[in-house]
Amino acid sequence: MASAIGILDLQGDVIEHIAHFESIGVSTRRVKAPADLSGLSGLVIPGGESTCLWRLLRLFELDRAIADAVGQQKIKVWGTCAGAILLATRIRNEPAKLGLLDIEVARNAFGSQLDSFHSRALIPKISDREVPLTFIRAPKILQAGKDVEVLLAVDDYIAMVESTAALATIFHPEMTPCLAFHRYFARKCGVQRSGTDRV
Repeated sequence: MASAIGILDLQGDVIEHIAHFESIGVSTRRVKAPADLSGLSGLVIPGGESTCLWRLLRLFELDRAIADAVGQQKIKVWGTCAGAILLATRIRNEPAKLGLLDIEVARNAFGSQLDSFHSRALIPKISDREVPLTFIRAPKILQAGKDVEVLLAVDDYIAMVESTAALATIFHPEMTPCLAFHRYFARKCGVQRSGTDRV
């Protein structure tokens, strides 16, 4: 029987991710310590403030635990916005953090909170209809490695990528009514789900 998906519960959009997974019938678990990773099929590292999240990950010794779980193919991981920054192997002008996804990112690449915006895009792997996208102090993915598939590229940046073990979005699917992204990640993790896409 498929297990739950964990939501890193240190800072950021935790409740919103839980609500989306619950809407598609997927069990979740809040992850605050290494032991909380046991038995999970996937982990979401939510949007928030990447510097704060990284400090807390190290404080609670979750940095190595997450890296080990992903490296040993025990779980899949999805980083949204700040989470995508933490997953990157290269961060412009600063050291990498978890380094679990072969991408280069630039923090706050769109500007301040006032430069946040909404748009829509067609992402065939996610849905056969356009899905809403919400960008809040978003980073940009500048480059993706050869084993990373680009799922959405816009203008001069990449907005969504995946590898065998990881998924990254620079926008916030949990801040829209769309459930397609959470259903896609559940499927990637092999977790049982219910219902149909809502876009």
